[in-house]
Amino acid sequence: MAKNDPALFLQIHKPPVLIDEVQYAPELFTYIKMHIDKHHNPGDFWMTGSQIFRLMQGVRESLAGRVALLHMSPMSQREIVGAPCVPFSTDFDRLLSESKSFAPVSTPEMFKRIWNGSMPGIVSGQYAERNIYYSSYISTYIERDIRDISGSVDALKFNRFITAVAARTSQLLNYKALADDADIDMNTAKAWVNILETLGIIFLLPPYSNNVLKRTVKTPKVYFYDTGLVCYLTKWSSPEVAECGAMSGALLENFVVSEIMKSYQNAGLEPYIYFYRDRDAKEIDVVIEGDGKLCPPEIKKAASPDKRIIKTFGVLGKASTEIGTGAVLCMAEQLGAFDRDNLIVPVWMI
Repeated sequence: MAKNDPALFLQIHKPPVLIDEVQYAPELFTYIKMHIDKHHNPGDFWMTGSQIFRLMQGVRESLAGRVALLHMSPMSQREIVGAPCVPFSTDFDRLLSESKSFAPVSTPEMFKRIWNGSMPGIVSGQYAERNIYYSSYISTYIERDIRDISGSVDALKFNRFITAVAARTSQLLNYKALADDADIDMNTAKAWVNILETLGIIFLLPPYSNNVLKRTVKTPKVYFYDTGLVCYLTKWSSPEVAECGAMSGALLENFVVSEIMKSYQNAGLEPYIYFYRDRDAKEIDVVIEGDGKLCPPEIKKAASPDKRIIKTFGVLGKASTEIGTGAVLCMAEQLGAFDRDNLIVPVWMI
């Protein structure tokens, strides 16, 4: 009925109404637009869709300027443990208050979370066999949507490509290296990165730059929203192996950056999040911009981070913007501080 007689469908299912997988009935969009323009009542329609490309086609063509778009990533740790979904901040008073609500998490337990991932089906226990779940996820959901967007696709090359992206998570995006690994050309590599980004599988973290900082790099870094998918693609067989392996630092960084990103998305806020790297190899993992300040968190797989880490934060002094409270996000057991301006924040508090 939604496809064949959308007007009748909306007469029977009166707003407020939630329509799941709305992309399968694009005929509804025109009638939803007519209702919105007549009644002007936000919240009459809630629409969800797992195929973002088809969904956004309908939104752009019929509902531009009439909808609020909320990105639903794999679950955040706050969602999983039932904590309030608030954007991450380096505000000490807020962190101190929240620290009493969280149970400390050991490093092995944290890597178990990283390895398992945060897909709802895995977290809920609906799918007990993680490897089968991720294998099916790639071969059905992702490949189906790739074909929807770009037509025919070589499944073998695409699998090599997404594995190459996973192997380079938390690194600068290098199209040539990805193309070489997957035996495709650079244009295809760029197109496939764009598709993975459109599907909400990966996101690109832009470098922080302004008119004063002339020597910063211009290339973004690549991250996955779900670290379980990264561990599956890069063939880490257990949390213990992932924790001790060569990618442990990159996996932890991906986990932390994705959790910060999710914390803003789940609060319905635009994340103004960057990283800093200049040509002198000085780097800050995350730079959060807001309220006229730049807050620089650094990520370290250490329980007792070295204070020399925070010296790098000084490079932001050239940016003509006030430096806010910095933090080292690490495996510490509890919230602490190097000094009044630089905190030690356990990863489990993000």
